[in-house]
Amino acid sequence: MNCAVLFSGGKDSTYAAYLAKKEGYTISCLISIISENPESYMFHTPSILKVEKQAEVMNIPIIKWDTKGEKELELVDLENAIKKAKDEYNIETIVTGAVQSIYQVSRIKKICDKLDINCFNPLWQKNQIQLLQELVENKFEIIIIGVFAYPLDKKWLGRKIDKKFIEDVKKLQEKFYINPAGEGGEFETFVVNCPLFEKKLKIINKEIMGKKNSWKMEILVK
Repeated sequence: MNCAVLFSGGKDSTYAAYLAKKEGYTISCLISIISENPESYMFHTPSILKVEKQAEVMNIPIIKWDTKGEKELELVDLENAIKKAKDEYNIETIVTGAVQSIYQVSRIKKICDKLDINCFNPLWQKNQIQLLQELVENKFEIIIIGVFAYPLDKKWLGRKIDKKFIEDVKKLQEKFYINPAGEGGEFETFVVNCPLFEKKLKIINKEIMGKKNSWKMEILVK
């Protein structure tokens, strides 16, 4: 079955693509929404333009669609991007990396119903610690490129998600009620390597900006 993956370049959408392929789906294309609004309700924004490099090392076509990122109106842009994927790649299913966001998954499902295609959410309601452990076990190499909640700070940028990271976020979950997989928007990620990639991406430059407990890292990769 042909599918398109709603793809941000982060851990959840990339892992969802991996699981969809294991389930027998053919990934016909990726869909990335490029939002002008860094506070988008729907879409990941740090280093979003680097999805092109990820698509290249996955050897999968990508549809990039710009949006101003205005609440609810950005859904019209998402619908247009999905329609383009349906028309050009004959997709039958949209794959998402949604884990807990009812806001996101309900709106994507509504668009899919309107366009008469299926919606597959392989990570839905997965335990967040288990999700992180599965990523490590399946050899996903992931870095933190944005932090947006106390007590996370600049020092977390560039950290890899590994066993030490999982232990650290477990402690933060217990003490500060941080979502360990960042489901509350506490942090954003970027996948530099995984089983879907033909080669590992290398970070050749980075720009860090922010203050207090809100920091992001724009990266250049090759």
